[in-house]
Amino acid sequence: MSRPPPHRPNRPDRHRKQARPAEPERRQHRREILRIAGLPAVEALFARAPAAIERLYVAPDAAQAASALLREASARGIAHRIVPEAALAKIAGTALNGGILAETAARPPVPFDVGQARAWADRWQPLVILDGIGNPHNLGAIARTAAFFGLQRLALSDHPAQAAPSEAAYRVSEGGLVWLDILRIHRLPDVLRRLQPFYSTVATALGTGQPTTPAGLAALPKPVCLVLGNEEDGLPPATLAACERVVTLPGSGRVQSLNVAATAAILIHAIASQRHLS
Repeated sequence: MSRPPPHRPNRPDRHRKQARPAEPERRQHRREILRIAGLPAVEALFARAPAAIERLYVAPDAAQAASALLREASARGIAHRIVPEAALAKIAGTALNGGILAETAARPPVPFDVGQARAWADRWQPLVILDGIGNPHNLGAIARTAAFFGLQRLALSDHPAQAAPSEAAYRVSEGGLVWLDILRIHRLPDVLRRLQPFYSTVATALGTGQPTTPAGLAALPKPVCLVLGNEEDGLPPATLAACERVVTLPGSGRVQSLNVAATAAILIHAIASQRHLS
């Protein structure tokens, strides 16, 4: 009579590749942390969105200037440390940090809503759209100007060259990006046509037809939606064709044009003076 084979417990095959366990969900959905450097930008963050601040770092030389922020961080339970300048530069990724840095969750741009834009136009709130501004320093400078003149939002197109609100842009904006609502527009030419019943859509370009001057912008019968294009190539033809007017800055002729951030500053001043901003 034959005996049954001895029982052997199931053992994993040493040569078989084991399935890697799934990463915990918290690792799969990590939040993007934004490091906002410079005293004006960090002060703006404390003024507008203090609850979003997760950590505050201050260099010893900046501790006195940032003393009020350090006290507020302590009162709000925000983790804060005074760290050597070299350590702060490493955290910030740059020595151009102004001696202070705040870590906060990044704000993704909000999808643009034409229905909401009608309400903004009813309140005579001008709108600035960037379509291919690739340099984050230009983005930051334009945001600084927009916030200085009281604009409430800045829209970015889905142009492949368009810079996103990076840490460099936040630093250059001196707090401007903190104060602005950042919007994202897909299919900009279609959106521009839908805006025309209640906004005057104005493109910036050189040598196109009979351009409007900055002084003429203030006289337009509707609030202005100003569209600024790429530093090298300008606005795409489809965007340019979708705008009702073109604005240009008359100059001496000694140089062809201004930097886009300088152009934006002049034109944003013009459109902000149309009506008192609400």
